Formats: sequence, C-alpha cells, structure tokens
Amino acid sequence: MKILTMLQVSLGAALLSLTVSSMAIPAPATSPASGKTYTQNEIVNKAAGFFGDTTEGLAKAVERVFKEKGSPNGYITGTEASGAVGVGLRYGEGDLFMKSTGDQTVKVFWQGPSVGFDVGGNASKVFTLIYNLPNTETIFQRFPGVDGSAYFIAGVGVNYQQSENIILAPMRTGVGLRAGASVGYLHYSKERRILPF
Repeated sequence: MKILTMLQVSLGAALLSLTVSSMAIPAPATSPASGKTYTQNEIVNKAAGFFGDTTEGLAKAVERVFKEKGSPNGYITGTEASGAVGVGLRYGEGDLFMKSTGDQTVKVFWQGPSVGFDVGGNASKVFTLIYNLPNTETIFQRFPGVDGSAYFIAGVGVNYQQSENIILAPMRTGVGLRAGASVGYLHYSKERRILPF
C-alpha cells in the first residue's frame, strides 16, 4: 500500500512538472508572416492603377474588405462579361498575382452560372482580393458565392466567394445594367471553357 501511494505521488509530481514546463513555452504566432501579405496601401495603389482611377468609392471598397477579412496574400486583375434573365452566365479572364511569387503571374479563366431575381448584362473590370491561398494551383476550383455578402459602394460592387478557408473578394466596376439578387458559383480554370459548369 505504501509503495502504491509513493508511485501515485511520484506520478502526480511528474505530471505537474510536465504541465508547468509546457505552460512556460510560448505558443507559436498564428498571424501571417510579415511580408507574405499585401498592405491596404499596396492594394489601393494596385487597384487604382488597374482601374485607371483613384476614386473614393474604390478606396472605401478596399477599406471595407480589409476591415472584414484582413490582408490578402494574392489578387487577380481581369475583365469579364455577364448577363442574366433569371438564369445568368458570367465569363472572365485575368492574371493571378501572389505576394510570395513577386511579379510572376498565372493566367486564370473563370465561368459560372447563377439563378435568382437577376436581369441585365454588363462588361466590367474585376480586381479580386484573395485570402489564404497556399499556392497558385489551388485557385483552380469552384468557389460558391457567400450568401448575403454582396454590396455596392460608390460604383464598386463587391461580393465574397469561399471554398474551405480560401476566400475571394471580387471588386467590379464597369458599364451596363445588372440588377437583382442571385446565387451561384465561379469555376476558375487554366483554360477558357464554353460550358460554365
């Protein structure tokens, strides 16, 4: 009995020592490494250069996305055309940039359907902020729209798309009329596709 008690005390002391020593080790930081993401000023400048204007609406749209999602580690610049009468289609193409790859770009195409109370058509420039993209290959998949994420700020439309923890925030400005609410997805691919599915 005495031996059993001594073993319990020794085991308890060892566990207490292990717990205290593990508490003393600081947890690794979970924030992105410095230099791996774009700053808000970098994105405003790149978006303004792409859209050809430094509108207040663009700066406000970027500010809101940064406030909601933080700093992106990539972005896409491109153009697209879309149209809808209840059922809609959207086609686009652009270049993917990642902070980790510098000036290297990857060509990206996207296409997708939508269904809803949506009527009209438009052609637009698109600047898409990208969050949590581990590498350029992982962009090539389907990204559903996030319900209730679409909004319009001073001529710039923004919505969110998400697949697992990768989030895309396309910002659009362009000509034409497209009004209404719809749900759908965009499929990003390496080549242009006629079928949007």
